[in-house]
Amino acid sequence: MKLAIIGGSLLKQINGLSNVSEEILTTPFGSPSDKFTSGNVDGVDVVYFNRHGVPHHIAPHQINYKANMFALKILEVTHVLAVTAVGGISVNMSPMKWVVPDQIIDYTYGRMQTYNDIDDDHVHHIDFSYPFDEILCEEVISVLETESCDFEPRGTYGATQGPRLETVAEIKRMQRDGCDIVGMTAMPEASLARELDISYAQMSLVVNWAAGAGPLPDVIVGQQQRHEIISMEEIGNRIAEGNAMADRLVKNLISRFGPDTV
Repeated sequence: MKLAIIGGSLLKQINGLSNVSEEILTTPFGSPSDKFTSGNVDGVDVVYFNRHGVPHHIAPHQINYKANMFALKILEVTHVLAVTAVGGISVNMSPMKWVVPDQIIDYTYGRMQTYNDIDDDHVHHIDFSYPFDEILCEEVISVLETESCDFEPRGTYGATQGPRLETVAEIKRMQRDGCDIVGMTAMPEASLARELDISYAQMSLVVNWAAGAGPLPDVIVGQQQRHEIISMEEIGNRIAEGNAMADRLVKNLISRFGPDTV
């Protein structure tokens, strides 16, 4: 197997790689977000890249997901773990809790969603009933248990367009739809991986309560009672705290996949 780690707001790099090399790739679908860093950890071939680029400058709706995922296929990646920062919607999705999502609801629009948009001799359908790879998810859950992390072993990820955060009404709608967490990058990353026959899972850290969610105190603004607004500084602090934890968890996961793993 060959494992790729996709970073974003979380996990700016992986420390401790040996035999490190960097590649800038081109694809039939354009340029990926950034260079790809390849190396080795405990006998496992690992590729790292950041979907937002370094420095963080590509907004979620502007990411060339098709190029990113196709480049991983060129690099012969078989498994992908995406590390993401999300907002918590359900009452048990509190800040600094890890989540291993098992379902997605896609609210994005205008993104290049498929490789099946070029002239071909027939339409290529994929089964997407369960968007995340079950075996890889179980490994991530096992790592979180080993590290005694506060986590939820399943949840529905609501993928929104970004880059703005959501309104209170939008989060209420997502809650009614069954979303537990909200982020901006799971789609079409997950479905493109499925089209390319790459096993894909996510490990998400809740860094804030979504708009209007959670046990935040109400404040009076004018004549209206409103939920406390989201603090971007607080989100930044939680991401900074989560980075070291994410690096440790990823290394623990890599160590589980020795050279003989299939």
